Amino acid sequence: MAAISVEPCTFALFGALGDLALRKLFPALYQLDRAGLLHAQTRLLALAREAGSAQDHLNSIEAHLRKHVPEADIEAPALERFLARLDYQHLDFLQPEGYQALAAQVPDGHPLIAYFATAAVVYGAISENLDKAGLSERTRVVLEKPIGHDLESSRRVNDAVARFFPESRVYRIDHYLGKETVQNLIALRFANSLFETQWNQNSISHVEITVAEKVGIEGRWGYFDKAGQLRDMIQNHLLQLLCLIAMDPPSELSADAIRDEKVKVLKALAPITGDGLSTRVVRGQYIAGYSDGKPVPGYLEEDNANSQSDTETFVALRADIRNWRWSGVPFYLRTGKRMPQKLSQIVIHFKETPHYIFAPEQRLQVGNKLIIRLQPDEGISLRVMTKEQGLDKGMQLRSGPLQLNFSDAWRSARIPDAYERLLLEVMRGNQNLFVRKDEIEYAWKWCDQLIAGWRNTGDAPKPYAAGSWGPMSSIALITRDGRAWYGDI
Repeated sequence: MAAISVEPCTFALFGALGDLALRKLFPALYQLDRAGLLHAQTRLLALAREAGSAQDHLNSIEAHLRKHVPEADIEAPALERFLARLDYQHLDFLQPEGYQALAAQVPDGHPLIAYFATAAVVYGAISENLDKAGLSERTRVVLEKPIGHDLESSRRVNDAVARFFPESRVYRIDHYLGKETVQNLIALRFANSLFETQWNQNSISHVEITVAEKVGIEGRWGYFDKAGQLRDMIQNHLLQLLCLIAMDPPSELSADAIRDEKVKVLKALAPITGDGLSTRVVRGQYIAGYSDGKPVPGYLEEDNANSQSDTETFVALRADIRNWRWSGVPFYLRTGKRMPQKLSQIVIHFKETPHYIFAPEQRLQVGNKLIIRLQPDEGISLRVMTKEQGLDKGMQLRSGPLQLNFSDAWRSARIPDAYERLLLEVMRGNQNLFVRKDEIEYAWKWCDQLIAGWRNTGDAPKPYAAGSWGPMSSIALITRDGRAWYGDI
């Protein structure tokens, strides 16, 4: 069991009976407890608007815990200890009266961690009521995405929270930043001169970032149709990955030093306007097709769908960064639902050698690629050119991987879920893995100009069959530059 590495705290989960809490947050907290990473005096408060028996709600949380935690990880002593920490409180988030009861459950000297697993429109009200209960001075607040639906609404939400909490106690979660491989990007780039000396326009041809989902809407029509894939995925997840790939070395490994460099990247993103909306951006919407050999409905045929919706379920685009390091290096971003496979990966394409001495017919396969996989199997692979083995092969080349697969390399070690890492860092008071307000705003500013462009031009999403890699125009987007998406089948 790991040594205790965090101070005692009271962890209050607002929206404790929602899908995120039951599917991700409680399992993550259990795994932290199981690993010995919660202080013996740490308490967990489940806060929700549902009335009724507290014990019934606690029983429901336990049932979901058993459902979402692997059976092999359910250990009776750990589960008993975890449930003993947990209490349920019925709370109307908008009414200040119940917050006094919450305050009474926070021991003197303990920080309160308030996790807002609720709609962003109530973040301000919760913050104000925590302040009225005398809790704001010792509270760290954790904000779930989406924070607004554009720059203006994002500012309203952030400003409402900022009335009561300084930026140093606000933790905006993007769960991608808690993934093991994403964390390894910092080490890979800045601890290895092999890569950092080559990490610029002199050596890199282009970069791909793909986040593909096999699933469709899964009952989230009401939320998703108001958001769309650009707001839901690119504004946060993909732009955060782009920033980590493209940022300059921070002066130190402090939260603000890292985030300062990420903001510089967002500020340097070239806007996409005019003709660029048709040549550098593709939006799509899936129609009926097949997934795993089974027929699946189109987006407009999903349950509770609006058959007139023009919300995009797919976006591919070319982003350009206007600075010295990345001058002339395109970043191709692609994300969609109902793709052939669940896949999140970053591919760094290195330039070819300036003078080619091997057989001309082999030249097409030349090119080093660094492949960083976030899911389904986290790992890093560097594709290099080597000679084929055999007396009859001459100087025939082959492309092969030098790879690090985390699950294979550390077979005895369990790879923690992203939320486990992020929750632990909140308890430690470390903001390195969280998003600062100005990052959110610059990301929204860049995405808002795309949304405005679509609206002004009347651009409708292009259809693509479920189970495919998106509209054909997304292939043209990259082939127009003489390139192809890596690994499409």
